[in-house]
Amino acid sequence: MGEALFIGHTYIDVTVLADEWPTGDEKSVARDYAVSFGGNAVTAAFACARLGTPPELICSLASDWLGHMYTDMAAAHGVSLHARKVSRSSLSFIMPNHGKRAIVRARDVDYQNDFPRLDIGAYRALHLDGHQPDAAMHYAQACRQAGVLTSLDGGGLRENTDELLRYIDVAVCAERLCEQLGLSAQGLLDLLKARGCRIGAVTMGERGMLWYDETGKVDVLPSLDVPASCIVDTSGAGDVFHGAYVWSYLNRPDLPWAEHFTFARAASAHKIQHLGNEAGLPRVEDVERAMMAFAPKE
Repeated sequence: MGEALFIGHTYIDVTVLADEWPTGDEKSVARDYAVSFGGNAVTAAFACARLGTPPELICSLASDWLGHMYTDMAAAHGVSLHARKVSRSSLSFIMPNHGKRAIVRARDVDYQNDFPRLDIGAYRALHLDGHQPDAAMHYAQACRQAGVLTSLDGGGLRENTDELLRYIDVAVCAERLCEQLGLSAQGLLDLLKARGCRIGAVTMGERGMLWYDETGKVDVLPSLDVPASCIVDTSGAGDVFHGAYVWSYLNRPDLPWAEHFTFARAASAHKIQHLGNEAGLPRVEDVERAMMAFAPKE
């Protein structure tokens, strides 16, 4: 049984590097492509596994060809799947472009069965991205009550985000959530504190991360200065960040959160140098290499 449980929605990511995108009846040939697992908490789970602590994962799963491919990927990385059935696999088409990325998604969120009820006795961490809101709320409440660390990827506003935050220990949110709530980054941190989150953060891309620690002190964690020439695909970097700090917490629980986030920052710096989620998953030595290679931005 894994030490951590992740809950999310599965995508198959098709990432295509192209100089330009055809319109009308035109055709063009891409420079490179990658096909991988995708989805926020799903990619985070695979990142935690690659670092050496394979978790369990409640996720959507279809019995189509893409679903079979995804099951093989999970087996290869040691991620234990607890399936929630859908009729078709969800797809993301990702087009990296000069440090940004455009995404088109096609998804099936019509779950055909209830979420699985698992024994949480062996878990030391839970990571959610807000997908499967019924399962997210059930496990957030159960884990909070049992003293299991609860972590949320607050990438955007979902139907039960505000209620869910009341059961979250570590909330790492995107600027998009600030925009959706009409709040500044500091305003969102204040909201996270009010909801009882012990650790709160807002990721701001190249401008780093505004966050508060166990004492409530607000600080900036600058991003690492990765040269533009090294950046291939920023998609999935945030998901790897989440998976890496969960791994760091599981394996080095005595360290302060500044250390968990510093480790995760270097894991993200590794990811953005590779095309696709699977190729960008770091091992511990890759994270240590990125720490040595890149200095924080001034």
